[in-house]
Amino acid sequence: MNQRFRRALLFLGAALAMAVLAATAAFAVDDTSFKEVRSQSVVDNDCLRNARADVDIRSVGGNQIMDVTLKHAAKNTGFTLFVIQQPNSPFGVSWYQGDLDTDNKGNGEVRVIGIFSEETFAFAPERVKAPQVDDQDAQKNPKFDPVHTLHLGLWFADPKEAKEAGCTNTVTPFDGAHEAGIQALSTRNYPALKGPLGKIK
Repeated sequence: MNQRFRRALLFLGAALAMAVLAATAAFAVDDTSFKEVRSQSVVDNDCLRNARADVDIRSVGGNQIMDVTLKHAAKNTGFTLFVIQQPNSPFGVSWYQGDLDTDNKGNGEVRVIGIFSEETFAFAPERVKAPQVDDQDAQKNPKFDPVHTLHLGLWFADPKEAKEAGCTNTVTPFDGAHEAGIQALSTRNYPALKGPLGKIK
């Protein structure tokens, strides 16, 4: 192999390596924005017709700051924010992330800080006794391998307020007392296994 050909190969290899690094950098995202749309339950009940939520996430160090801004929802109403495995029922692994209250125009916002990226997950390495806060709590947790939870959902905090908003008063466990209303908004505008929290690498 002559020296000129060897140099050409080295140059080509370096160019390919730089292209791979550039492509990786292009897909590595630290900040993102997306929308939550009316949940399937709300669509089926033909309520909250103009409601939507804008979600903005920015990375600070190893954590993320997430701002959820709800617009045109039910007035003076409480909602609960959950990070969930899938956007539609059955929701899979879900955890309570925060509360959001609307004003007399149906607008509200909440800011939460945590891990809201492709690394967002839950797992239970072993089955152990669980705290008994109320009568609906499990005696023990199920054991399960890591499950990534890359979707968001907003629920009516009170089934009575859901009814007042023109929705059904079905009771769900999505609040601190496990007596919430139906899901109001979600990220069902994204594929079930590719939720928007996964945008941040």
